[in-house]
This record gives sequence, C-alpha cells and structure tokens, in this order.
Amino acid sequence: VCANALDNADGQLARLTNQGTRFGRMLDGLADHLVFLSVYVHLCLRYISAGGTSWVCLLALAAGISHSLQSAAADYFRNGYLHFVLGKPRVELDSAETIGRAYRGMSWRVRPLRKLLQGLYLNYTLAQERLSPAIRELHLAASAEFRDGVPPSFSEDYRASAKPLTKWLSVLTTNTRMLCLFALLLLGHPVWFFVLELTVFNALLFYVVARHEQIASVLRPSAERPAHVLA
Repeated sequence: VCANALDNADGQLARLTNQGTRFGRMLDGLADHLVFLSVYVHLCLRYISAGGTSWVCLLALAAGISHSLQSAAADYFRNGYLHFVLGKPRVELDSAETIGRAYRGMSWRVRPLRKLLQGLYLNYTLAQERLSPAIRELHLAASAEFRDGVPPSFSEDYRASAKPLTKWLSVLTTNTRMLCLFALLLLGHPVWFFVLELTVFNALLFYVVARHEQIASVLRPSAERPAHVLA
C-alpha cells in the first residue's frame, strides 16, 4: 500500500514541478517491476504451500509477461496524449533510437548502474514501439514537422480521437491491479489474479492497441503536412 501510494505521488509531483527526467522514469519503472515480481512470486508460493501444483509458476510467468506489455502500452499511449493534447514535454516520449545511442555511449566500467538501467529502459522502449508501430511513426512525423509546438488543430483532433480511450488505459495501471488483487485475496482465490491478467487485461490491451493504431493511421497525414497549413 505504501509503495503504491508513493508510486502515484512521485510521478505526479515530478510533472507538476517540471522535474521529470529520464533517470527518474528508469528508476520508477524498475521499482514497479520489483514490486510486482515480489507479488507474483509470493502468490505462487502461497498457492503451492496450500497444496497446489507447481505448474502455477508457468501461469504466473505468462501473466507477468502480459502485465509488462500492458503497462508499457498504457504508459506509451498516456504520455502521447499528455504531449499532443496538453503540451507536456517530450521527456517521457523517448524513442528506442535515442535511448540506444545513449546506452552505447556509456561505459560499464565507469557507470555500471546507469548503464544497466539504460539497457532495461531500452528494452522497455523497444517493446512500446513494437506494440504500436503506427503510433511510433506518428510520433516521428510530428516531431519532424511540429518544431514550434503542436498546432491547436492537430491537438484537438488527437484529443477527440484518443480521449475516449483514456479510461481504458487507466484500467491497465497499477491501481486497478492492486484493487483486483486485494478483492481476490479477500475471496480466497489469489491465483485467479493470473487468469485475470491473461484474459480480461489482455483483451483490453488488444483493444486499446488496435484503436490507437487506427487513430495514428488517420492523423499521420496531418502530421506530415507543414505546421502552418494546420494552424
């Protein structure tokens, strides 16, 4: 509970004070993964100690991979919305190409911890871009064309298309998972949490990815026109 409260607070505080950094995002992501790794391991141990089969570990592994992809997609789409609609800085919309250059420029001998985090963040960013290649292309096109800021017309088009999906992105965040986990613990069926990840949350992942790909395919021609035409 304490970890979840702090996780919600630190990102919001960084955004409100314009102090968000790439290193902060890397630490935040690592902390989230460690928390849920502990949750998944202990759910398996609890199930096995109660007489369940050790095959539950495979179910947990599949659920964990799904969870990672769901969180990456929700983060990617949410940050795109914050940038295009609310004008937030692009610090949270890093590309794998940019991260890769920074990673290759670091030395294991001089900054081992920073290079390790950078490598993990590179894999995370690659997963985001592979999940939604059309959104990636939209980000690249917009970055090249909108050098003086996102035009109001494009911002409004993006908001109208993507805003209905923000409520579903919220479902894929940590808060919803924790609420579901607590409910299943109270019901005495914590292993159902893995099933929930593989069914309901994965179905939602496929839906939001498909919808964002459609949005990107429609809006990309706008991003490739000169900014003064849109304004």
